[in-house]
Amino acid sequence: MEKTEWYFEYELQHNRPGLLGDISSLLGMLSINIVMINGIENKKRGMLILSEDDENIERLKTILDKLDTIRITKLRKPSVLDILAVRHGKYIHRDSEDRKTVKFVREEFGLLVDFMAELFKAKGHKLIGVRGMPRVGKTESIVAGSVSANKKWLFVSSTLLKQTVRKKLIEGEYGEDYIYIIDGVVSKQRADEQHWRLIREIMRLPAIKVIEHPDIFVQGTEYSMKDFDYIIEIRRHKDEEINYDQMMDKFMPGNEMFEL
Repeated sequence: MEKTEWYFEYELQHNRPGLLGDISSLLGMLSINIVMINGIENKKRGMLILSEDDENIERLKTILDKLDTIRITKLRKPSVLDILAVRHGKYIHRDSEDRKTVKFVREEFGLLVDFMAELFKAKGHKLIGVRGMPRVGKTESIVAGSVSANKKWLFVSSTLLKQTVRKKLIEGEYGEDYIYIIDGVVSKQRADEQHWRLIREIMRLPAIKVIEHPDIFVQGTEYSMKDFDYIIEIRRHKDEEINYDQMMDKFMPGNEMFEL
Protein backbone atom coordinates (compact mmCIF):
# COMPACT_ATOMS: atom_id res chain seq x y z
CA MET A 1 0.00 0.00 0.00
CA GLU A 2 1.29 3.47 -0.86
CA LYS A 3 2.20 5.69 2.07
CA THR A 4 0.48 9.05 2.49
CA GLU A 5 2.24 12.15 3.81
CA TRP A 6 0.65 14.16 6.64
CA TYR A 7 1.52 17.33 8.49
CA PHE A 8 1.34 16.93 12.27
CA GLU A 9 1.81 19.97 14.48
CA TYR A 10 1.34 20.26 18.23
CA GLU A 11 1.77 22.90 20.92
CA LEU A 12 3.46 22.14 24.23
CA GLN A 13 1.18 22.61 27.23
CA HIS A 14 3.55 21.14 29.83
CA ASN A 15 7.07 20.44 28.65
CA ARG A 16 8.81 17.54 30.29
CA PRO A 17 11.91 15.45 29.56
CA GLY A 18 11.26 12.53 27.24
CA LEU A 19 8.00 13.86 25.77
CA LEU A 20 9.28 13.85 22.19
CA GLY A 21 10.61 10.33 22.70
CA ASP A 22 7.20 9.16 23.92
CA ILE A 23 5.48 10.66 20.87
CA SER A 24 8.09 9.13 18.55
CA SER A 25 7.53 5.72 20.16
CA LEU A 26 3.77 6.08 19.72
CA LEU A 27 4.26 6.89 16.03
CA GLY A 28 6.47 3.83 15.68
CA MET A 29 3.86 1.56 17.31
CA LEU A 30 1.30 2.87 14.79
CA SER A 31 3.73 2.23 11.88
CA ILE A 32 3.93 5.96 11.15
CA ASN A 33 7.32 7.19 9.94
CA ILE A 34 8.77 10.63 10.68
CA VAL A 35 10.12 12.30 7.51
CA MET A 36 11.09 15.67 9.01
CA ILE A 37 10.73 17.34 12.38
CA ASN A 38 11.47 20.83 13.66
CA GLY A 39 10.55 23.25 16.39
CA ILE A 40 8.26 26.03 15.18
CA GLU A 41 7.46 29.42 16.68
CA ASN A 42 5.75 29.75 20.07
CA LYS A 43 6.52 26.34 21.62
CA LYS A 44 5.17 24.37 18.70
CA ARG A 45 6.70 21.37 16.98
CA GLY A 46 5.90 20.30 13.43
CA MET A 47 6.43 16.97 11.69
CA LEU A 48 6.02 15.55 8.24
CA ILE A 49 4.95 11.94 8.73
CA LEU A 50 4.16 8.98 6.48
CA SER A 51 1.43 6.40 7.06
CA GLU A 52 0.10 3.51 4.98
CA ASP A 53 -3.24 3.56 6.78
CA ASP A 54 -5.34 6.68 7.37
CA GLU A 55 -7.01 4.87 10.27
CA ASN A 56 -3.68 4.97 12.12
CA ILE A 57 -3.72 8.76 11.79
CA GLU A 58 -7.16 8.79 13.42
CA ARG A 59 -5.87 6.50 16.18
CA LEU A 60 -2.94 8.87 16.71
CA LYS A 61 -5.30 11.81 17.08
CA THR A 62 -7.57 9.95 19.49
CA ILE A 63 -4.68 9.00 21.76
CA LEU A 64 -2.99 12.42 21.73
CA ASP A 65 -6.28 14.25 22.39
CA LYS A 66 -6.31 12.55 25.81
CA LEU A 67 -2.93 13.95 26.82
CA ASP A 68 -2.70 17.15 28.84
CA THR A 69 0.94 17.79 27.92
CA ILE A 70 0.31 18.72 24.28
CA ARG A 71 -2.45 20.17 22.11
CA ILE A 72 -2.77 19.14 18.46
CA THR A 73 -2.93 22.29 16.32
CA LYS A 74 -2.80 20.72 12.85
CA LEU A 75 -3.13 17.21 11.46
CA ARG A 76 -3.75 17.28 7.72
CA LYS A 77 -2.34 16.60 4.27
CA PRO A 78 0.61 19.02 4.00
CA SER A 79 0.45 22.25 2.02
CA VAL A 80 3.50 24.06 0.63
CA LEU A 81 3.34 26.36 3.66
CA ASP A 82 3.35 23.38 6.05
CA ILE A 83 6.40 21.83 4.38
CA LEU A 84 8.32 25.11 4.54
CA ALA A 85 7.31 25.68 8.18
CA VAL A 86 8.96 22.39 9.14
CA ARG A 87 11.99 22.99 6.92
CA HIS A 88 12.69 26.48 8.27
CA GLY A 89 11.16 26.34 11.73
CA LYS A 90 8.89 29.34 11.16
CA TYR A 91 5.59 30.20 9.54
CA ILE A 92 5.06 32.07 6.31
CA HIS A 93 2.76 34.98 7.15
CA ARG A 94 -0.46 35.31 5.14
CA ASP A 95 -2.69 38.35 4.91
CA SER A 96 -5.62 37.95 7.29
CA GLU A 97 -8.10 39.33 4.73
CA ASP A 98 -6.60 38.17 1.41
CA ARG A 99 -5.37 34.62 1.92
CA LYS A 100 -3.52 34.48 -1.40
CA THR A 101 -1.17 37.24 -0.21
CA VAL A 102 1.96 36.06 1.62
CA LYS A 103 4.43 38.38 3.34
CA PHE A 104 8.19 38.24 3.83
CA VAL A 105 10.89 40.51 5.17
CA ARG A 106 14.34 40.71 3.66
CA GLU A 107 15.98 38.64 6.42
CA GLU A 108 13.72 35.72 5.45
CA PHE A 109 15.37 35.47 2.02
CA GLY A 110 16.04 31.73 2.27
CA LEU A 111 12.44 31.00 3.22
CA LEU A 112 11.20 33.29 0.42
CA VAL A 113 13.34 31.55 -2.22
CA ASP A 114 12.19 28.12 -1.04
CA PHE A 115 8.55 29.25 -1.22
CA MET A 116 9.00 30.58 -4.75
CA ALA A 117 10.78 27.41 -5.82
CA GLU A 118 7.88 25.26 -4.61
CA LEU A 119 5.44 27.43 -6.60
CA PHE A 120 7.68 27.35 -9.67
CA LYS A 121 7.79 23.53 -9.68
CA ALA A 122 4.06 23.41 -10.47
CA LYS A 123 2.87 22.34 -13.91
CA GLY A 124 0.78 24.55 -16.16
CA HIS A 125 -0.30 28.17 -15.84
CA LYS A 126 0.24 30.08 -12.62
CA LEU A 127 0.30 33.86 -12.25
CA ILE A 128 2.32 35.25 -9.34
CA GLY A 129 2.62 38.90 -8.38
CA VAL A 130 5.54 40.33 -6.39
CA ARG A 131 5.18 43.62 -4.51
CA GLY A 132 8.00 45.59 -2.93
CA MET A 133 9.90 48.86 -2.92
CA PRO A 134 12.96 49.36 -5.15
CA ARG A 135 16.03 47.20 -4.45
CA VAL A 136 14.34 45.06 -1.80
CA GLY A 137 15.24 41.82 -3.63
CA LYS A 138 12.26 41.09 -5.90
CA THR A 139 14.16 40.09 -9.04
CA GLU A 140 16.97 38.47 -7.06
CA SER A 141 14.55 36.18 -5.23
CA ILE A 142 12.66 35.29 -8.44
CA VAL A 143 15.88 34.27 -10.20
CA ALA A 144 17.10 32.33 -7.14
CA GLY A 145 13.73 30.55 -6.92
CA SER A 146 13.95 29.64 -10.60
CA VAL A 147 17.41 28.14 -10.11
CA SER A 148 16.23 26.20 -7.06
CA ALA A 149 13.25 24.86 -9.04
CA ASN A 150 15.58 23.89 -11.92
CA LYS A 151 13.73 26.26 -14.27
CA LYS A 152 15.07 28.76 -16.79
CA TRP A 153 14.10 32.40 -16.37
CA LEU A 154 13.35 34.90 -19.12
CA PHE A 155 12.94 38.66 -18.71
CA VAL A 156 10.05 39.96 -20.81
CA SER A 157 10.49 43.39 -19.25
CA SER A 158 13.06 44.37 -16.63
CA THR A 159 15.53 46.95 -15.34
CA LEU A 160 17.97 44.44 -13.80
CA LEU A 161 21.02 45.25 -15.93
CA LYS A 162 19.59 47.57 -18.53
CA GLN A 163 16.06 48.29 -19.57
CA THR A 164 14.55 45.23 -21.27
CA VAL A 165 11.32 45.41 -23.26
CA ARG A 166 10.88 42.27 -25.36
CA LYS A 167 8.60 42.36 -28.40
CA LYS A 168 8.89 38.72 -29.43
CA LEU A 169 10.29 35.40 -28.32
CA ILE A 170 12.68 33.32 -30.40
CA GLU A 171 12.45 29.58 -31.03
CA GLY A 172 13.35 27.71 -27.88
CA GLU A 173 12.03 30.38 -25.52
CA TYR A 174 8.59 28.79 -25.28
CA GLY A 175 7.68 26.09 -22.78
CA GLU A 176 6.78 25.25 -19.20
CA ASP A 177 10.48 25.00 -18.29
CA TYR A 178 10.63 28.81 -18.36
CA ILE A 179 9.70 31.32 -15.68
CA TYR A 180 8.52 34.44 -17.55
CA ILE A 181 9.35 37.61 -15.58
CA ILE A 182 7.52 40.85 -16.31
CA ASP A 183 8.15 44.20 -14.62
CA GLY A 184 4.72 45.81 -14.39
CA VAL A 185 6.06 49.37 -14.25
CA VAL A 186 8.36 48.97 -17.28
CA SER A 187 5.60 47.36 -19.34
CA LYS A 188 3.08 50.01 -18.30
CA GLN A 189 5.33 53.06 -18.73
CA ARG A 190 7.77 52.16 -21.51
CA ALA A 191 6.24 49.52 -23.81
CA ASP A 192 4.32 49.63 -27.09
CA GLU A 193 1.53 47.48 -28.52
CA GLN A 194 3.97 44.85 -29.87
CA HIS A 195 5.23 44.25 -26.36
CA TRP A 196 1.69 43.90 -25.04
CA ARG A 197 0.83 41.44 -27.80
CA LEU A 198 3.76 39.35 -26.58
CA ILE A 199 2.52 39.59 -22.98
CA ARG A 200 -0.93 38.37 -24.04
CA GLU A 201 0.69 35.49 -25.90
CA ILE A 202 2.77 34.55 -22.85
CA MET A 203 -0.29 34.73 -20.61
CA ARG A 204 -1.88 31.98 -22.69
CA LEU A 205 1.12 29.65 -22.31
CA PRO A 206 0.88 26.76 -19.80
CA ALA A 207 3.78 28.13 -17.76
CA ILE A 208 4.65 30.20 -14.69
CA LYS A 209 4.52 34.00 -15.04
CA VAL A 210 5.83 36.36 -12.37
CA ILE A 211 4.76 40.01 -12.43
CA GLU A 212 6.73 42.54 -10.43
CA HIS A 213 4.53 45.48 -9.34
CA PRO A 214 1.25 43.71 -10.21
CA ASP A 215 -0.92 46.64 -9.09
CA ILE A 216 0.66 48.86 -11.76
CA PHE A 217 0.60 46.08 -14.36
CA VAL A 218 -3.19 45.66 -14.27
CA GLN A 219 -3.97 49.37 -14.65
CA GLY A 220 -5.72 50.01 -17.95
CA THR A 221 -5.45 46.37 -19.08
CA GLU A 222 -7.83 43.43 -19.39
CA TYR A 223 -6.11 41.79 -16.40
CA SER A 224 -7.13 42.23 -12.78
CA MET A 225 -5.78 41.27 -9.36
CA LYS A 226 -8.29 38.40 -9.31
CA ASP A 227 -6.24 36.72 -12.06
CA PHE A 228 -3.29 36.19 -9.70
CA ASP A 229 -2.85 32.90 -7.88
CA TYR A 230 -0.44 34.36 -5.32
CA ILE A 231 0.73 37.84 -4.32
CA ILE A 232 4.13 37.91 -2.60
CA GLU A 233 5.05 41.01 -0.60
CA ILE A 234 8.70 41.71 0.29
CA ARG A 235 9.75 44.37 2.80
CA ARG A 236 13.03 45.41 4.38
CA HIS A 237 11.28 45.34 7.74
CA LYS A 238 7.78 44.39 8.88
CA ASP A 239 6.43 47.94 9.07
CA GLU A 240 7.75 49.20 5.70
CA GLU A 241 5.02 50.71 3.52
CA ILE A 242 4.85 49.67 -0.15
CA ASN A 243 4.06 53.02 -1.75
CA TYR A 244 3.43 52.96 -5.51
CA ASP A 245 2.73 56.69 -5.71
CA GLN A 246 6.23 57.39 -4.49
CA MET A 247 7.73 54.97 -7.03
CA MET A 248 5.72 56.26 -9.99
CA ASP A 249 6.73 59.88 -9.29
CA LYS A 250 10.38 58.89 -9.39
CA PHE A 251 10.32 56.45 -12.29
CA MET A 252 8.47 58.29 -15.04
CA PRO A 253 9.43 57.90 -18.74
CA GLY A 254 12.54 59.94 -19.54
CA ASN A 255 14.00 59.57 -16.07
CA GLU A 256 17.35 57.82 -16.41
CA MET A 257 17.21 56.75 -12.75
CA PHE A 258 14.65 54.15 -13.77
CA GLU A 259 15.49 51.26 -11.42
CA LEU A 260 12.95 49.08 -9.64
